[in-house]
Amino acid sequence: MARTAKPARNTAAPYLRPEALTFLRNLARHNDREWFTPRKAEFEELLRQPMLALVRRITDAMVDFAPNHVRPAEKSLFRIYRDTRFSADKRPYKTHVAAWWSHQGLEKTSGAGYYFHISAKEVIIAAGAYMPEKDQLAAIRHWLLDHHQEFRKLLQNRKVRSAFEEFEGNALTRPPKGFPKEHPALDLIQCRQWGLAATLPAAEALQSNLAATVIRYFRIAAPVVDALNTPIAAALVPKKKVLFGLR
Repeated sequence: MARTAKPARNTAAPYLRPEALTFLRNLARHNDREWFTPRKAEFEELLRQPMLALVRRITDAMVDFAPNHVRPAEKSLFRIYRDTRFSADKRPYKTHVAAWWSHQGLEKTSGAGYYFHISAKEVIIAAGAYMPEKDQLAAIRHWLLDHHQEFRKLLQNRKVRSAFEEFEGNALTRPPKGFPKEHPALDLIQCRQWGLAATLPAAEALQSNLAATVIRYFRIAAPVVDALNTPIAAALVPKKKVLFGLR
């Protein structure tokens, strides 16, 4: 009986070669299918396979500090194709490669998670809740009413401040409806996103210790991500039905 051939193991190194950054620069100049299609195999070799290897290396380490974000590399890695359905910008391809580790159970929504991307210009490492959905936004804001002091302590942590900048927050100009105008957490409550980001030179993507660098940043940001996911996860827990006044 013939044996079923096993899929080939990804033997790519978990970092990029200089040719990969050149590919991204050229893609920015020639962002069309006529240029990309005949170079799809080149994209696979130079960018997709090394990114998958990198994502796997990072995910293996996240078992220790972010176990709820562990998922297959293919699920974390973003496609290179842009969604142009509702955009005036019809360029078909992103000019960076990126990965996102969502919280288990929140794969199809936002939540708080871990992100990094590589472009020809920079490497961005980020973590937090970026434009969470309406219900998640409300859950975080209500949580901040009582937990703003502990959240600020996480943001003011020495390691966090030395490694990251805070998201600008995309803040509202007025307090959200239903929230007190006079509250010590108002600056946090008015935000529409919370998190941390660091920008590194593109040359970091060529270093053999790239995975270790991303892991170090993610580990520092983990308490902030966990805090933001606390109210989101709590809001997802089904409420017990009350029967004849008894729980």
